[in-house]
Amino acid sequence: MKPTIAVVGPGAIGTTIAAALYDAGLVPAIFGRTARDRLELQSAHGRIVVPGPVQTDPAQIDGPVDLVFLAVKATQVAGAAPWLKALCGAGTVVCVLQNGVEQEEIVRPLAGAASVIPAVVWFPSEPQPDGSIWLRDEASLTLPDRPESRVVLDALRDTWCAAETAADFSSLAWRKLLANAVGGLMVLTGRRAGMFVRPDIAGLALAYLRECLAVARAEGAVLADEVPQQILDSLQTAPADMGSSILADREAGRPLEWSIRNGVMQRRGQAHGIPTPISDVLVPLLAASSD
Repeated sequence: MKPTIAVVGPGAIGTTIAAALYDAGLVPAIFGRTARDRLELQSAHGRIVVPGPVQTDPAQIDGPVDLVFLAVKATQVAGAAPWLKALCGAGTVVCVLQNGVEQEEIVRPLAGAASVIPAVVWFPSEPQPDGSIWLRDEASLTLPDRPESRVVLDALRDTWCAAETAADFSSLAWRKLLANAVGGLMVLTGRRAGMFVRPDIAGLALAYLRECLAVARAEGAVLADEVPQQILDSLQTAPADMGSSILADREAGRPLEWSIRNGVMQRRGQAHGIPTPISDVLVPLLAASSD
C-alpha cells in the first residue's frame, strides 16, 4: 500500500521532492500559501509537471498523513503550524527539508505526536523567471540513522532522489552548515559563486570557515582541518553563476535565514567561549539586510 504523502512549501526544495515522487508514481498532496494549478521542474530527467492544485486552506485537510515533507524556510515555520496541526498524527513522520542544525527543536513543538526527522538536503535547485524550478545537478537526502527514517527511505526508494542514513548525522549537518554559512557573503556582495576566485574574498571566506569549524567542533562535530579549504575549493570550481537560496531570498526581497545559517555560529560560539570576530560583523549586516 502506497503511503499518503504531503509536501508543505512548494518552493525550490518542495517542488524538487514533489517532482521526484510524482515521477515515480507517487502523487503527493501539496500545500502552500499561494494557489497554483501545477508545479514544474526542469532537470536532467526532463521537464516534470506535477499536477496540483496547491491547497491553501488547512481547514480542508481531512486527516493525518503518513509522511510530511516540510519544505518551508526556517523563517516560515510558524506560518506552517496550521498545516502541521492538520496533517500530523501519532503515526506521522515529518521530514524537515531545511538548512541548519536546529530543525528538530524548531519544528517539534508544532508537530504534535508526530516523529520529526531532520535531513541534510543536497538539492541544487533554483527558481526560474517563469515560475518553474531548475535542478542543476542530482538531488539527494541524508537522514539520521533512526527507525523513523525508514519511512522516508521507503518513499524515495524508486525515485531519482537518492536517500541514505548516516551514523554521524550531526557531523554531516554541521559540515553542510559551514557551506551554508559562507554563502552569506553572497548576500552582502550581491554576487554569485564566481566571486570566490577573488583572492581577497577567498581569504575572507577561508577565515570565516575556520571560525565556523571551531564552533562546529565545540558542538561535537568530527570534521577535519581540511574541511574549510574543501568547501572553498568547491565554491571556486562551481559554475560562476551558481547562487544560493539565501541570495535568491535577498534578490526577491524576502526575509533571510540568517539566524539558522549564520547567527547560530555566533550564538553557539559565545556559549562555548569561542571568539567569533567575523560572525560578529556578518550577523548584524545579514540581519539588517533581512529587515
